[in-house]
Amino acid sequence: MENEVKEGEAEAKVSQEKEPSEESKAEAVSETEDKGHDEIKDSENYKDKYYYVVAEMQNMQKRFDREKQNLLKYGNEKVLKDVLDVVDNFERTLGFISDTDDKKVKNIVVGIEMIQKQLLEALEKHGLKKVDAMGESFDPNYHEALGQEESEGKKDEEVIKVHQNGYMLNDRLIRPAKVVIAKNN
Repeated sequence: MENEVKEGEAEAKVSQEKEPSEESKAEAVSETEDKGHDEIKDSENYKDKYYYVVAEMQNMQKRFDREKQNLLKYGNEKVLKDVLDVVDNFERTLGFISDTDDKKVKNIVVGIEMIQKQLLEALEKHGLKKVDAMGESFDPNYHEALGQEESEGKKDEEVIKVHQNGYMLNDRLIRPAKVVIAKNN
């Protein structure tokens, strides 16, 4: 009889091992649901990361385009600054020799004026503009004051002399005009 009891207990253990209990069934369902939630969360995280990367790429492209435009717009600034020295020398030369009565020198003056005009037109095609200073009110954003002189009939801080012209490249100041301004007492 003992053998029969032991065999019955063994069969019960085997049947228990084969059939999961209600608790183990609930745990399995819970684990499956958790895995499903984890997969959904992972999927949402991947979507968020994807959207973030796409937005970053778009921002990077916009930044690259802006830098490219600025490079095209202002890339020749250093060369133009060097060419401005040549323009200044033309102006100085004309200032020294334009008041002569010699016919040959007057022809040279006309030739230099033509070359200067052609050079300035070529520079304007590339975005270079002269800062108009004479007769304007002093503006420290565009002018560099070298001094003040008393002047009657002029407004206070009006530009009365221009020693060196200022220039802008595509609305960016690359050299301020060096000026003398009026001082009224």
